[in-house]
Amino acid sequence: MKKTGFNFSHIGIYANDLVAMELFYTSVLKFTVTDRGDLEGPNGPMTLTFMSRDPDEHHQIVLISGRPKNLEFNVINQISLRGDNLTSLRAMLKTLEEVGAKNIDPVTHGNSLSIYVHDPEGNRIELYINMPWYVNQPMRVPVDMSVDDETLMSTLEKHARSLPGFRPREEWRAEMAKKMGLTN
Repeated sequence: MKKTGFNFSHIGIYANDLVAMELFYTSVLKFTVTDRGDLEGPNGPMTLTFMSRDPDEHHQIVLISGRPKNLEFNVINQISLRGDNLTSLRAMLKTLEEVGAKNIDPVTHGNSLSIYVHDPEGNRIELYINMPWYVNQPMRVPVDMSVDDETLMSTLEKHARSLPGFRPREEWRAEMAKKMGLTN
């Protein structure tokens, strides 16, 4: 059950180097280019590249030319992609290591296991999976992903159980559904 009205669909990112950005999103994160073209914008002509990982969504990310070269501050905190399972997350970690991605940062937020990395223009990407439990946020600690799955999950659960608000994810979800007015 979801709230009616609107659901998140996509994000647009201004870019300097559309070729490098497209290569990262298509080869590393496996997005597919669904469209591309030029459009007149408020500050002149723009080139747009639309990408998606979902055939029901024309685009989940659109890259747009025109990002200023010297920004003092990147206003994008993170772009988050949820993975299917631990196997997918480990495969992505291996891919990131193979392509020489820098600043790969595996962490737990207690209720998720995340890998942070930056795209070619410094936008932070979070690749994550949900854990079957919830803990109060914010919370973040580094994780050693070199251990086997059983050890990793056992360590994550033991840590999460020591944190405030620990409970099964379904219990937390039911609380949120009620808070959002979706259930009584």
